[in-house]
Amino acid sequence: MVDEQVETDVLIIGCGVAGATAALFLARDRQRQVTIITRATDPEESNTRYAQGGIVALGEDDSPDLLAQDVLAAGAGLSFPAAVRILAEEGPRLVEELLIRELGVPFDREPDGRLAYGLEGAHSRPRILHVGDATGQAIIGALVAALREYPNVRMVTGATAVDLITFPHHARNALTVYDPITCHGAYVLDRSTGRVHRYLSGATVLATGGLGRIFRYTTNPEGARGDGLAMAYRAGARVINAEYVQFHPTVLALPGAEGFLISEAVRGEGGRLLTPDGHPFMQKYAPEWGDLAPRDVVARAIHHEMVVNGYPYVLLDVASVLPPERIRERFPTIYERCRSLGLDITAQPIPVVPAAHYFCGGVWTDGWGRTTIRNLYAVGEVACTGVHGANRLASTSLLEGLVWGQRAARDIAARGGLPVVSPEEVPPWEETGVEEADPALIWRDLRAIQHTMWNYVGLVRSERRLTRALRDLRHLKEEIDDFYRTSRLTDGLVGLRHAVQAALLVAEAAYHNRQSRGCHYRES
Repeated sequence: MVDEQVETDVLIIGCGVAGATAALFLARDRQRQVTIITRATDPEESNTRYAQGGIVALGEDDSPDLLAQDVLAAGAGLSFPAAVRILAEEGPRLVEELLIRELGVPFDREPDGRLAYGLEGAHSRPRILHVGDATGQAIIGALVAALREYPNVRMVTGATAVDLITFPHHARNALTVYDPITCHGAYVLDRSTGRVHRYLSGATVLATGGLGRIFRYTTNPEGARGDGLAMAYRAGARVINAEYVQFHPTVLALPGAEGFLISEAVRGEGGRLLTPDGHPFMQKYAPEWGDLAPRDVVARAIHHEMVVNGYPYVLLDVASVLPPERIRERFPTIYERCRSLGLDITAQPIPVVPAAHYFCGGVWTDGWGRTTIRNLYAVGEVACTGVHGANRLASTSLLEGLVWGQRAARDIAARGGLPVVSPEEVPPWEETGVEEADPALIWRDLRAIQHTMWNYVGLVRSERRLTRALRDLRHLKEEIDDFYRTSRLTDGLVGLRHAVQAALLVAEAAYHNRQSRGCHYRES
């Protein structure tokens, strides 16, 4: 049994663009204590860091109305118009005020000093601001550097959230059963000691990112296991649109390059998709957009070409479109990564395949990031604001994290000092397992989840495949729950429990929704 606790005004779980933005705005009141926890050892390590393409702003000859129209069109009729309007009106202003003026993020510029706006799939105007092909890294670096200047911000690394602390579930007082479900923080595993601590807070913000790691092939980093989604669901929060998982169409298909994203901006700069023998094919799948079609259309087109023709990959050709110096200048990260693997993208086409990329569903929130649990907020990819609908428009994820991170902070600040529950009211974590968690079993079970999701709940779904997935995942969950109860906690074991719950949420939603829409595609 562990009897240690941390008390803080606001607990933020996750340190990507959404969590870091929320923390930054909350920290401006120097009397407010803000605690950020992240399972990574580096606070800059999150999905945000790997966002290559850019962030949406408003380009020349552009407007919030045009941006909103493009988001709604990409969302395939499921985007929530009120949320889209918030994004389109507040987002570009935040980019200008916070990222450019206050934080000085060095977005690329034209020779005359004007901001350089890129074009990406399904956008009607060039409006994507970028820092080469490492935009997310530049943004999160600037945010974390700013946070370090605030003495009232505590960043805790190597800390894995195990479960949310909610009343009445964790309350010592039985009478709280008559109250609404309320979040009071989280139980958190210190990875360096293996001990679980209580983090007690007035408000808790989930900013844990996505769940791409529940699929065998993904662009997501190691920690994207659906942690926040699983914890919120177990606590009783409403989860919606879980069937909508966006697959990125172009991930590098070379040995040693697992999950390395080839940005959509490559096609935005004129890159063409070709069969391995050099024939373009997107025009027959999307005559209106061609190579700049929405991601779900492009991913399914590639998948179809690979399945029907037995191709191991398709090609993305930018070498015949742009001069070598422009490729090296615009895509330095991609160029260097490919070169390290023996491929010169200034002279050769890039072999690519689709991979799980972005979770469009999540924990339901309103326009201020509030969930259905009192004092629990969700921002970024773990949340479902309704902006993305059935398919996310390229480069809107960083913007959504920025907008709702700031909005959640504003709402928390407007509510004043939310009381922190007394440690006497919350039981300490009770360790029930005594066995060492076997890493071989963790690896095997996670691989089983990933293969099940990739093969049966992937780009193209059917009733038969989904039925098989549900049967296998439910059996796995029973095994994992037993494993969890009898073993001492590790980050891997906690993540495995989160992952199987997240996988079940996606598979169940996909099974019950028989209508193909956006990135949820049913054959039957």
